[in-house]
Amino acid sequence: MIRLYAAVAAARYHGLSMDIRDFVAEPGEAAPSPAALARWLNECGAVARGMRLRWRDLVRLRGMPPMVLMFRDGSAGLMVTGDPERGVVWLRDPLGDEGTPPVPLDELRLAQVWTGDVLLVKRRRDQSEADAPLNAAWLGRMVLREKGLLRYILLASMALSVLAIFPPLIVMQVIDKVVNYRSFSTLISVSAILGVMSFYEILLTYARRELALVVTTRLDTRISLLLFDRLLSLPLEFFEREQAGQVIGRVSAIYRVRDFMTGKLMSTVLDLFTLVVVLPFLFYFSPPMAWMTLAAAGGIGLVVFGFMRPVGYLIGRKMAADMGRGAVLYETVAGIRTVKTLALEQARRQVWDERSAEAALWGLAAGRMGNMAATVAQPFELFINRGILLVGAWLILTHRGDMAGGALMAFMMLGGRVAAPLVGMARLLDDLSEVRTALSEAGHVLNQPTERQALTTGLRPVIRGALSFQEVQFTYPGATTRALSGVSFEVPAGTTLGLVGRSGSGKSTITRLLQGVSRSYTGYLRLDGVDLREINLLHLRRSLGVVLQDNFLFRGTVRDNITAGRPGLTLDDVIRAARLAGAEEFIERMPAGYETWIEEGSTNISGGQRQRLAIARALICDPRLLILDEATSALDPESEAVVNANLQRIARGRTMVIVSHRLSSLVDCDQICVMDQGRVVDIAPHAVLLERCAIYRALWLQQNRHEAGGRAHAHPAAMLAEGDAP
Repeated sequence: MIRLYAAVAAARYHGLSMDIRDFVAEPGEAAPSPAALARWLNECGAVARGMRLRWRDLVRLRGMPPMVLMFRDGSAGLMVTGDPERGVVWLRDPLGDEGTPPVPLDELRLAQVWTGDVLLVKRRRDQSEADAPLNAAWLGRMVLREKGLLRYILLASMALSVLAIFPPLIVMQVIDKVVNYRSFSTLISVSAILGVMSFYEILLTYARRELALVVTTRLDTRISLLLFDRLLSLPLEFFEREQAGQVIGRVSAIYRVRDFMTGKLMSTVLDLFTLVVVLPFLFYFSPPMAWMTLAAAGGIGLVVFGFMRPVGYLIGRKMAADMGRGAVLYETVAGIRTVKTLALEQARRQVWDERSAEAALWGLAAGRMGNMAATVAQPFELFINRGILLVGAWLILTHRGDMAGGALMAFMMLGGRVAAPLVGMARLLDDLSEVRTALSEAGHVLNQPTERQALTTGLRPVIRGALSFQEVQFTYPGATTRALSGVSFEVPAGTTLGLVGRSGSGKSTITRLLQGVSRSYTGYLRLDGVDLREINLLHLRRSLGVVLQDNFLFRGTVRDNITAGRPGLTLDDVIRAARLAGAEEFIERMPAGYETWIEEGSTNISGGQRQRLAIARALICDPRLLILDEATSALDPESEAVVNANLQRIARGRTMVIVSHRLSSLVDCDQICVMDQGRVVDIAPHAVLLERCAIYRALWLQQNRHEAGGRAHAHPAAMLAEGDAP
């Protein structure tokens, strides 16, 4: 815990407000590691990095912001400055008052407790990679972060380019000197030189491939982490209006760009060093043949440039068709239970066939256009590989120039090395169409506005649960009518509030606003007197407990699902939450108890058991505000009775907002808010609403018709008391 307080104190120096309750510990860590603390700080809007320092480097740090020093016992200290002249560093206790003077420690005393690890923290002032627009410049900056390894790759490429010159020159000497003069001694010398050069060429090639593999792996990992982080920071409203399969397909398109940048682009750029080194030798052997080689490569570039626009259009349509087919596949797998139970195999197969045919047609069209471009460019390639040889032979036979047979062979070998990067550069134009389309598709998802600022900034008040709505109005994007229109009511902390009304009256919209899912409302919504939009979104959601009508359980154990948001909690906490939710009795009957494995889709447990596990998951963090949005509507009567019997215990010490169509489950609520067409019709306890609210009375009588009919038949005055008579 001391390390957490030290990290919070270092962040506070930069004006960042953080709450240690937001930290999620890594499994198996007795004390937070520098890497875990850095991850947490980066998520909260800081720039943090863990590193290992030596004493002589540490003591020289002056004028630095406070940094966290990790101690062997799991605690930490805040270093404020160093004094190399006196040989001491000044530390402050992170649990002490900020006005407490720091304490000096020398190398000997610090070495007894310090692990050598430090945590550097600063405020993020510029637009980070995680927030910057996803485009070619963003990817370029990602690649340049590996400039240290890229420098070694470039040096290896330059050395290989120089070594590439010597084999053709040696071949020329072999043909012109060894073969013509039958000199065995020259052959032995040339062979030794060629062997040594080949050894170094093999060694450098291996080193360059190894370095390129490391760069590609690190780049792939960094892109994957940043993309998933940005995907998680997108608001829920985006996922609700976008098709899941399309989102997955578009995000995955970024890897095509990654493959291009670390594959063809990198190899072509590295081959350019060969071009720069070898090209002067081609002009030395034969300027006319060198110009012919460059002209043929330029012809390939013109062909590719001419076909770039139509090929790019067809590739874009093919990618869209592929994503549409992938969306059908994802939707079918996700809804396979419905497909099987309703015998929809034929209908889904027909949709799949249509999407597959569309993808095949666009793929065929793009392939044909690419084949046409390759066919037009092929004569230029054949001229570089074969025609130059004939031109060189003609020049030798006609004695035009000083070129001999060996020089012609050397030119052909070097010309192949020059033609490859030239042709590769021309081919890059062809690949750019697909890369540009893939980047656009990925940007359609990943460049959407995120919740990152709301998740990393804002107030972190202690949540008690007092709610206040004042003239709140809200309209869903694209809708023509308001979901909420002038909603106003207040409930103190510790109140059990029921929300009732016909479908579309705005009940669930109120719970969405409380969760911070939608923040584009007008009016004032306050939690404990603080405007909800001013509260840190991550802090707000971790302070809430939410149970929906259809809850998702992850593939894993019962215990893992209950502690999904708080993996560091103990089994006692899990049992307490399960007991409150009425889930303890069926968990104990399971084969492995709390370690029972829940399959994907929760196929091995009933709907009622899944719902009670979701309630336990919401209660595990002991929230001060609990939202139950139709949480018992999918339960069988027995399970609903168990949950309702526990509601009194669950509600103790917390505010509860219960949305339910079953009014019988809301009878004991402190207040019941009746909604109709986005407005508050009335708010009062059950008995009062039966007397004065016509909408509530009508809903109650409709759901309790059999009881009302019996009472009316036995004693008409009873119905009169409930206001049913005119």
